[in-house]
Amino acid sequence: MKTTRARSVEQIVEDQVQQWQRLRSQKKAEVPEVSVITISRECGSEGTRLAELLAEELGFSFFDREVIQEIAKSAKISDRLLNTLDEKGLNMVEESIASLVNERHLWPDQFLRHLMKVIGAIGRHGRAVIVGRGANFALSSSSNLRVRVIASLDRRVQNLSKKYQISYEEAHKLVLKTDADRRSFSRKYFYADISDPLHYDMIINTDALEMRNAVNAVKAALEDMH
Repeated sequence: MKTTRARSVEQIVEDQVQQWQRLRSQKKAEVPEVSVITISRECGSEGTRLAELLAEELGFSFFDREVIQEIAKSAKISDRLLNTLDEKGLNMVEESIASLVNERHLWPDQFLRHLMKVIGAIGRHGRAVIVGRGANFALSSSSNLRVRVIASLDRRVQNLSKKYQISYEEAHKLVLKTDADRRSFSRKYFYADISDPLHYDMIINTDALEMRNAVNAVKAALEDMH
């Protein structure tokens, strides 16, 4: 299901570009080596909510899967974002993509190359929380804190039923389809099993952790990586 955005993707990117330009002009302190959190989540596990709270509390930029997807699909918008990088930054993004392609034996199409460049550019600027679209695979494991958010099927179905005001049966079908689509996306583009815990630095089970405790746990993990 899609939600109505208050701002267009073009506006979101333009605002982000201006923010990066302001920070650069202020000659801010150097960005820590690890200042990007990538969130992979099971449907209905409240992973996006966790990502939003983390971005808000850390003062990081927030990029959800829909925004990343739309940027990668539009050459005009993705070029605007990539133009925020200097030659060194662009070269490092290209080198990172080449390394990933070789490591995973990928055969990237135009969309995947755009996707990896977009995520790579965000990663270069740092101070960001990125949800979905294989961001944990697209960035080097040493440059991002990779978080997987899970919950029991029943809880996830109940969460979606309440969120969208639909029946339990409808929510159950939606959860299963969305999970399957996400698994398919990771297999198609990154040759990876999204549910493999070895792809992540930490697993958050929202059955076991309240949201406040989950946020604190991720913040503590990020601090440990600095």
